[in-house]
Order: sequence, then structure tokens, then C-alpha cells
Amino acid sequence: QQHLEESGGASVQAGWSLRLSCATSGYTSIGVCMGWYRQQAGKEREVVATIASDGRTNYANSVQGRFSISQETADKKLFLEMGSLKPEDTAMYYCALALLPHPKYCSLSYNMDYWGKGILVTVSS
Repeated sequence: QQHLEESGGASVQAGWSLRLSCATSGYTSIGVCMGWYRQQAGKEREVVATIASDGRTNYANSVQGRFSISQETADKKLFLEMGSLKPEDTAMYYCALALLPHPKYCSLSYNMDYWGKGILVTVSS
């Protein structure tokens, strides 16, 4: 069982930047896929970005060029650098993890196995 915990959520103004972090309980696997997801009020949860243990990244069109996902493999931490924030980025943000037979399977559509409880990001205009 994996434990994931997000941190870094805040209320900011449009145009600002914010960095989210996700700490994991540690894992051992040939391949790992980690991702950030968000759920806006009244909407379904959507993928924001994923990163495979081999470093490949994928981004949703809505955040491409503004957000950057990264990881610290030694500490098994995940990050999301969010820039040029917009009011429509307001949401609960979740980190997620999947253990894979090979990192090549990591993609925006991969179904994650473990989830954090989420953290709120509010962007005001």
C-alpha cells in the first residue's frame, strides 16, 4: 500500500506561480508512473500531467507550456511547478502513482493505483 501526501496548495492571484509537492511512502518497482490530477467544482477529475520513472513527461493541453512536472527519484517525491496561473486553474489537485512492469506504459490515460487526498489551489482574478 502506498501513501501519498500533497503539499503546497495556496490561494494566489492570476499570473502568479505555485509549486506543489507530493511525498510518497516509498516504492520498489521496475516502472513507475506518477501524475497530477485536478478536479474543479462541479466537474470530473482530469489529468494534468504524468511522468514516468524514465523521465518521459506528458501534459494536458490546458497546461502545456505553463506547468512542469518533475520528480526526485532518490526521495521518491513528485512536484508540479505551475506558472501563469489562471482562475480556471482553481481546483483540488491530487497526486497519483502506479507501479508498472515498464515505464513505457505511463501515459495521460493510464489508470493510477494510489491517490493522495488532494490539496486546494485557488486562483483569483
